[in-house]
Amino acid sequence: MRVLLTRPLAEAERTAEALRALGHQPVMAPLLLIEPIADARIGPGPFAAVLMTSGNAARAIAGHPDVRSLLALDCYAVGSQTAAAARAAGFRTVEAADGDGGDLARLIGSRLGDRDRPLLYLAGEDRARDMAAELSPYALRLELAVVYRAVAAQRFAPEIAAALRDGQLDAALHFSRRSTAIFIDCIRAAGAEAAAARMMHVCLSANAAEPLAAINVKSILVAQKRDEPSMLALLSAS
Repeated sequence: MRVLLTRPLAEAERTAEALRALGHQPVMAPLLLIEPIADARIGPGPFAAVLMTSGNAARAIAGHPDVRSLLALDCYAVGSQTAAAARAAGFRTVEAADGDGGDLARLIGSRLGDRDRPLLYLAGEDRARDMAAELSPYALRLELAVVYRAVAAQRFAPEIAAALRDGQLDAALHFSRRSTAIFIDCIRAAGAEAAAARMMHVCLSANAAEPLAAINVKSILVAQKRDEPSMLALLSAS
């Protein structure tokens, strides 16, 4: 199948490799541009550990002037791909949850012995979950550092818009509610609502799928686990 990828470029390239290995043809059209915040304020600490819910945070912090002071801390990542990005950024001790904010909170609550110092949450400007609330049952405090922003595209590139209107794409993958909502806006700008409604849409979660109702999509598949392998398994089984 020809599969549309709208996630940020670094993540889209990794997903594209996995799609090719399964015999699919990826079509990359990133709708979010990730911008590191070079002067992001990192508190003085000391911190008990670092947590991340996106690989974008790891890539953003890698170039931050204060990164060296953080690399010796234990790092808790929401899933395996975020964990891989954290290791690539230089974090030495990284543990991965099962891909969900609640899973991450349970992992930290069960492993972290230091309840006196706050956790440092390296995050983006737009966050789908309230990690402070997720961690509160474990008597854990959180200090937020916004280290990147995701800037939305206004429209598809002309060749992508034409391919969508002409029905040349078979499926699309959706990883967040925000990116799906941007997809809908760009589909409308391209005049491709009818063709997009006939495509198969594979979503990371029910929340990510909700904006698709706006164009009456006929085929929506939601992964049982909030991770990319589960999405790709759904795609290949369809």
